[in-house]
Amino acid sequence: MVNILLEGYDIDAPWLYGVLRPYIRPSDRVAVVAFSFRDNRVKSPEDWDRLYAKEKGMYCGGITGGFAAYGIPPEQVSFLDYFRDTKKSAREKAEGADILYFLGGLPDRMLERIEEFDLTDALMRHKGVAMGYSAGAVIQLAEYHLSPDEDYPEFAYYRGLPYLDGFYLEVHYQGTAVQKAASPAGVCLRRPGFSCARETGERARRGSAPAPPVPRALKRRGHRFDDKQAGAEPQPADFESVWQ
Repeated sequence: MVNILLEGYDIDAPWLYGVLRPYIRPSDRVAVVAFSFRDNRVKSPEDWDRLYAKEKGMYCGGITGGFAAYGIPPEQVSFLDYFRDTKKSAREKAEGADILYFLGGLPDRMLERIEEFDLTDALMRHKGVAMGYSAGAVIQLAEYHLSPDEDYPEFAYYRGLPYLDGFYLEVHYQGTAVQKAASPAGVCLRRPGFSCARETGERARRGSAPAPPVPRALKRRGHRFDDKQAGAEPQPADFESVWQ
């Protein structure tokens, strides 16, 4: 299984296209797990349509357009519809997909809705690509944290889908107070921390450290994030910096 954790939804961005191209094929079928919406903004099928419905949804064109850059036509992209799908139809969409795409939003509510639809086992049996941005990135971790923002007033740990374990991810990290307070060794949150590349620009790459010398990410040595975690608690010496 391949897990792709992103900060932004712009999967067709030039700086990212070459990295993802080996994992996204024109023949792939995509199931978009659109369960991360805010309850106060999406209360009905009509509200859901305004965000995700094909041809008229606010986010639909950006999602299908991103995959179109890899040769995947819109008809191969299906959305799990919280209001219209049954448990059976949602499971069939997930099981028929080569790529599971988890959207940004509220990761804790996304997991609650996944469990409401009895989808956890089907998602965990997936053998293809699981990818997502923001909330869709952290939900791929067995346990993740969320820093305070407009949706989450306090720092807290949450349960996710246990695809990956042994590290934490701070999304939307660039330029935040968390980054400014970080030491050159990285952010440590009980385990060595990780950060995504910026949604606006340069993908993280190895090289000489910029000034100030704060790593963009920490990466487990020899680990490509496309195989199963060993399960052992990682040590700081097992990680290397990935610089801007």
